[in-house]
Amino acid sequence: NIIQMGGLENSVREDLGESAKRVMAVLDPVKVTLTNWPGDKVERLTAQNHPGNAEMGEREIPLSREIFIERSDFMEDPPRKFFRLRPEGEVRLRYGYIIKCEEVIKDAEGNITELLCTYDPETRSGSENQRKVKGTIHWVSAAESLPAEVRLYDRLFSVPRPDADRDGKDFREFLNSESLQVLNNCRVEPSLAEAGPAAVQFERTGYFVTDSEDSAPDRLVFNRVVTLRDSLAKLEKQQADQG
Repeated sequence: NIIQMGGLENSVREDLGESAKRVMAVLDPVKVTLTNWPGDKVERLTAQNHPGNAEMGEREIPLSREIFIERSDFMEDPPRKFFRLRPEGEVRLRYGYIIKCEEVIKDAEGNITELLCTYDPETRSGSENQRKVKGTIHWVSAAESLPAEVRLYDRLFSVPRPDADRDGKDFREFLNSESLQVLNNCRVEPSLAEAGPAAVQFERTGYFVTDSEDSAPDRLVFNRVVTLRDSLAKLEKQQADQG
């Protein structure tokens, strides 16, 4: 009998989906400046620790003039069904307001360094004015977020069954060169300053746990337990169907 790795990972997802608190972390940050935000104002937004379990309580998330979002949540020339941020486009900040991208700032090499946006002060989440937009993205405060190293562990092999006869190739040829990626410039919300051993969900990203040996208050380190979705599930099914 061969048990697919996806079966174990799905069990982990089901368990952590019930028990893990939700937090926001930006793994590849790009700065967003809300140009019409009032000066040095800091607004404390209320966020649920778990959308399906009110007993897990709530936490506060600081929002101010400068924030970070995922670089992949912005595209200058997006495809038709891209529902995240684009020039002159709008998205909702998770737990916060609707923002609109007004200008893109780049360095001499053409890399995006900053997005200048405006926010609609009448659209705070939970308010009476629930103007709809199609996209919602996560974010963290630039001033109060914490720097972190994030280690993205993935499967050791790039195929579901490296031991299968693949034209006489050695199984080592199927080692996954991206089974570990280390990201050093991540930012996480301040509630993770005293993260314990329990796993948490980085919203829209996956489940993570604090590294018990390397993490420190001045240098947080998080290891990925499992992604939110199984990227190899389709491949495994195809291989199983082929016998």
